[in-house]
Parts: sequence; C-alpha cells; structure tokens
Amino acid sequence: MKAAQVGVAEFDARIRRAEYLASQHPFAAEVLRFYSRVAKFQKEFYADIKIKKDTAAQLTSRPPGSLRAPMPSGDADLLFSRLKSFLSLLAQAAPPTLATAARDISKQDAVANLALLNAYWDLGGMNDQFIGAFAQFIPRAFAQPLAELLAAHTSAPPAVSTVHRCPLCGGQPLLGVLRPEGDGAKRRMMCSFCLQEWDFRRIYCPACGEEDEKKLPVYVAEQFPHIRVEACESCKVCVRTIDLATNGNAVPVVDDLAAIPLSLWSQEHGYTRLQPNLLGT
Repeated sequence: MKAAQVGVAEFDARIRRAEYLASQHPFAAEVLRFYSRVAKFQKEFYADIKIKKDTAAQLTSRPPGSLRAPMPSGDADLLFSRLKSFLSLLAQAAPPTLATAARDISKQDAVANLALLNAYWDLGGMNDQFIGAFAQFIPRAFAQPLAELLAAHTSAPPAVSTVHRCPLCGGQPLLGVLRPEGDGAKRRMMCSFCLQEWDFRRIYCPACGEEDEKKLPVYVAEQFPHIRVEACESCKVCVRTIDLATNGNAVPVVDDLAAIPLSLWSQEHGYTRLQPNLLGT
C-alpha cells in the first residue's frame, strides 16, 4: 500500500477549515486561530524541504515501513534555521506557557535543538517526558510536515491482520476517519506522527483489541453530528472519529481541534484518549 500524496493544497485546506470553524465555534476560536498560524508555518516548511535536493535524494529507495529510519540528516542547516523561525513564531503567538518554553529552547545551540528533534523522531512521538510541560507540541508540530512528506514516498508493508499502530512509522492512532465507500463508510485510522491513514476494522478497539460490540459504545453530540466518540468499556480508552460520510467538508485534524467539549465529556465519563491531538486535547 502506497501512502497518500500530500501537498501544500492540504495545508491550505486545513488553514481554511480552521478559520471557518473559528467563526462558528467561539469557544474554540483562540485555539483554531493559533493552529492556523502553525499550519501556515508548516505549509512553508513543507514547501522548503520538498525542493531541497538533499532531502529529495533520501526520499527514494526507502524500504517499506521505514519512515523513521533515519530522520533525514542532509538538511541540518535548513532544519535549524526553520526551527528558529518556528520558535520565534511561538514566542509571539502561542499561549504564555508555551511561548516561554519556546523562548527557553531558542536559547539552546544547534546541536541541542537538533538533538531534541531527533529524540522525538526516533521515538515516534511515543515519549512525552523529555522536554517538560510541552514535551509533545514543539517537536511534533515542527516535524510533522517532514513526516508527511516522507510518508508520501514510503510504502507500507503488506497487512496480514488489523494493525494497531501506523504501518509506516509505528505511531499511535490519533483519529478514526470514516470515508464514504459504496453505500456505507470505511473506517480508517490516522497516525498521530505522520498523519498517514490505514484500513481498520469497524468493531474493534485500537487500544486493547476488544471485539464485543456491546462493550464498544459510540457517542455523538448534537453540537458535532459528524464526530463520534468511540469508547471501550474494557480498557476505558476512546478514539474520536470524524465521519466524512456525514460531513464531507470536514478536515479531520482541524475538526478534532474544534471539538473541545467532547474532550471534557470524555474526561467526565472516565475515558482516556488513546493519543491527544497536537494541542493536547
């Protein structure tokens, strides 16, 4: 299976959707407008790395499932330069605590900054301890365009059963996505690291493998009719699923950010999200 192609148009779609949802959901407007600025940076960074010859040379002949082996190293100067720009953006536009973290990281030298990125890359975002309160956000938001570009040039190994983690990079599922197919909709999982999607069974918990439909309730709030909270009573983990058959205008990674009330509802009912989104909700 070949990963889906991603281009600057995908980032444009995310930016437009964030701006639209900010106008529709005042409670999420600040979050979405901040994300819009991050997505604009990601779009520019994606365009930069796509045309770099050193990166392009490393996009070919990557064996199946090798997205994170290793992180491209030929563009260290570009990575450091763009990271400085990103940290500057965060220092100006991010919420106060995150802005402070960005300023602290920006004081480090190139070796330390690149070590931070490599640590996140090597672990596939699965360790949230190595940079404190914002362990995930800075390396995750910065590295995601590179991960998406590499995913577009990496083949997944053949699947012989339901795969719980991303077949390209081993990242945990961020979201479920229901895409129209025939008279129904096909369930897929979206990776929290490279945003690649892969096929997934409809009645199946991605955390513990529970298959009993009675233990896998689905909740839908009237405010977000196209977003399902798919819970598991066995492990008390939930996955949020964006139903594109219900709303074809939705952009999964953005609509998820707007659904702040669903995060509060899940917490109140004792469900833990398998993997938080970029902004930790």
